[in-house]
Amino acid sequence: MIRMLALVAALLVAAPAFAQAPKGPPAVANPQNTLLIDTTQGRIIVKLRNDIAPAHAARLKQLARDKFYDGVPFHRVIAGFMAQTGDGQNGNGTGNSKYPDLKAEFSNVPFKRGIVGMARKGDSNDSANSQFFIVYGDASFLNGQYTVIGEVLGSGMDVVDKLKKGEPVANPDKMLKVQVAADAK
Repeated sequence: MIRMLALVAALLVAAPAFAQAPKGPPAVANPQNTLLIDTTQGRIIVKLRNDIAPAHAARLKQLARDKFYDGVPFHRVIAGFMAQTGDGQNGNGTGNSKYPDLKAEFSNVPFKRGIVGMARKGDSNDSANSQFFIVYGDASFLNGQYTVIGEVLGSGMDVVDKLKKGEPVANPDKMLKVQVAADAK
């Protein structure tokens, strides 16, 4: 009986250590096609849709590996619509990367909460470059007009919901570090 009580007491003392989340990159289905976006509000995990937009997925991974996105603000965040980022050139929504614009890779995936789409210039379908946006809710009016590049996983939308709103955003939240999960340290 005393041994049993000692075992229960030891388990109660050790339980908090067992309950802590492991350090390091999270377990994801395909770490080669997952972005870890550490922001001023927390981590957003994005599953890239390499199956429907391979050129766009490759671009986002390249820019993450180039550290192009590190320190970049969410320059346009509209409540109920979307949060836009990815201008590592100017930080205000007017810039691109050093790479050429991409041809559209439209799909039948609908724009709904958590979908990540590529921003583009004006009415030119083939002008996506580095900027992307995360949709807060139904945005079916974007279907077939913007490339779907991924989807936010898990509790990442709670982080997106916390981003400061504005167009432009005063003192915006930022992507502090963006990594391909397979490369995460």
